[in-house]
Amino acid sequence: MERLSRYRSVLLLLFFALILTAYSFRLFRLQIIETDGNTDNTQLYVTITRVKAARGDILDRNGNILVGNRASYNLVFNHYVITSSDNTNESLYKLVQKTRELGLDYLDHFPITKDRPFEYTHDKFSAAWRGYFQEYLLDRSMDSDITAPLLMQTLRERYKIPETWSDEDARAIVGLRYEFDLRGVVPLATYTFMEDVSDENLSALLELNTPGLMVESSTVREYYTSYAAHILGTMGAMTEEQWKKVNAAYEDGTGDEYYMDAQIGQSGFEAAFEQYLHGVDGLRRDKVDKEGKIISQEYDEGKEPRAGNNVETTIDINLQIAAEDALADVIAYLQDPEQNLEEAGRDVEGAAVVVMKVDTGEILACASYPTYNPQTYNEMYNEILQMDFDPLFNRAFHASYPPGSTYKMCTLIAALENGYLKHDETIEDLGSFDKYKDDGFSPDCLQWSAYRQFHRGYNEAALNGAEALEMSCNYFFYEVGRLTGQDAINDYALQFGLGKNTGIEIGDSRGALASAEYAEKNDLEWSDGQTLTAAIGQSYNLFTPLQLANYTATLVGDGEYYTPHLLKSVKSYDNEQMVYVYDEEADHVVEMSEETKEAVTKGMHDLTTGSLGGIFADCVVSAGAKTGSAQVGTDIANGVFVCYAPYEDPEVAVAIVIEKGGAGAALASTAVEILNAYFSDAIDRGEIVAENTLLK
Repeated sequence: MERLSRYRSVLLLLFFALILTAYSFRLFRLQIIETDGNTDNTQLYVTITRVKAARGDILDRNGNILVGNRASYNLVFNHYVITSSDNTNESLYKLVQKTRELGLDYLDHFPITKDRPFEYTHDKFSAAWRGYFQEYLLDRSMDSDITAPLLMQTLRERYKIPETWSDEDARAIVGLRYEFDLRGVVPLATYTFMEDVSDENLSALLELNTPGLMVESSTVREYYTSYAAHILGTMGAMTEEQWKKVNAAYEDGTGDEYYMDAQIGQSGFEAAFEQYLHGVDGLRRDKVDKEGKIISQEYDEGKEPRAGNNVETTIDINLQIAAEDALADVIAYLQDPEQNLEEAGRDVEGAAVVVMKVDTGEILACASYPTYNPQTYNEMYNEILQMDFDPLFNRAFHASYPPGSTYKMCTLIAALENGYLKHDETIEDLGSFDKYKDDGFSPDCLQWSAYRQFHRGYNEAALNGAEALEMSCNYFFYEVGRLTGQDAINDYALQFGLGKNTGIEIGDSRGALASAEYAEKNDLEWSDGQTLTAAIGQSYNLFTPLQLANYTATLVGDGEYYTPHLLKSVKSYDNEQMVYVYDEEADHVVEMSEETKEAVTKGMHDLTTGSLGGIFADCVVSAGAKTGSAQVGTDIANGVFVCYAPYEDPEVAVAIVIEKGGAGAALASTAVEILNAYFSDAIDRGEIVAENTLLK
């Protein structure tokens, strides 16, 4: 009996030992094997987090930051944590209610309207997002042609959203659950719930302790100047065409990888220099527990974020400010009846100015009026759209205007270089040009029609080329146009870049060059008289301020035509490595003899020391200029003005146009302001000696 009792005791002990071993193995598996050695008995989740790379800075030629980045915070969801938590819907409901209370929007890619009657909104999303939606439906065995109301009802039931909740609330929760579940169907990074959250709103949202909601540091674009709005550009979500383009470039190895929700440059510098500014986002593996606590973080090999490069532009922001302020001042003067005692210019609508370096083609400033503040562009967008005269329109590069008398330099050069006019030859101003009177066309020279006198007085009417430019004698250029012919004049106009795209990085308008072919193509009339009006910058001639500035720079720069450009150099994000330097040579040379160049520049210089001498007396350097008054209606004319300086060794060229601004001479003071702004620094450094200054 005693032996039997001992035997039973041994069996019982063995039984308990077996149970203990089984439990120990189970515990080892749960705590060691299934947790990769993490013994805190916690369920772990691994998610892929996309770390946004900083975009490169945009700087002016002197290193001043025009557009950069500021630190910001995003709220992102770990979808494993939120969907495995208790009361998922209730947590999300509280979060949505708080966003509404704070007046905040969050990212939502669920393609159904937020209110009844529910309808699809596929047109708001790219092909990639639409494809992801179809994969989501397929994964849940739902028809791809399911109606929006039926899908909402189906998902409301699937996600067990209470019937007592409103349709609006149900739609909000379904949208969030869709974002979470989508990441289990397609290889998307963690869901970014909200971007660029303020500290105050961040605190309010985090107080809810929503499971899986985490803070990620990021950057957002910031403007460091309230000027240069038309060239700095904007950022925005990719269109479907842009998405296809960047994808194709990445696949063939000519571009970086983009994610479909990436923000890219949509206009201005941001778009033109996207290839340099764009940073490459990183992919990080985050291991978190069920409470959302981060256990470890590591980047996939070769997937660390790479910041974009810094782009140095040709713009001088101080000169840009001076140009924009000068435009605003002259327009205020023209519109103010207490200051502007004449009617001309009262109806001014818009204006533009371009400043260019003569020997490089660099754009130093390009202002357009009216303008807007790029720092408040997003908040004020709807108000900007309602403003008069379209502040969003870049008149400097995209508006085409009749050049008026500023075109006469081209006409004179074509005549002299083709031998239709000798350098010492004069033409007698007869007041009224009657050689086509049988065709009903006999235009008067303005001096004759206004005062019944010639440019040189009542008796002396013979002018040479330089004198005709200085006095802007229409009769002289009617005759020169008749002798030279449209084809020869247009040949030089094209060489000067007039009436064709310049190739500038942010794009420009082509304008138009008057000709019989152009008239026929556009169902317009053409006659011998059109040749005469075209010779003085009227007819169908239409040029941009950019083209006028480049034309002026070319004719005073020994005929060297440079492609206008805005890119100066590109450096790595830490400024330690030079990535690119613009060093293009002149595209071509417009052949001109020294005598021809002397005739043109003398006429332009004589204008600044003659009738405009009082205004240019305030200019710190010598200059040459040409006025233009281009008729755009009865008794209405655009004011056009081009100039360059210094006269002896041209360094910069300027073109100004004011819509309905009257005579171009009214813009002379504006030009002097801009020239003085540019040359004042050089004079202070001793690089240039101002006019009327004694040498010591």
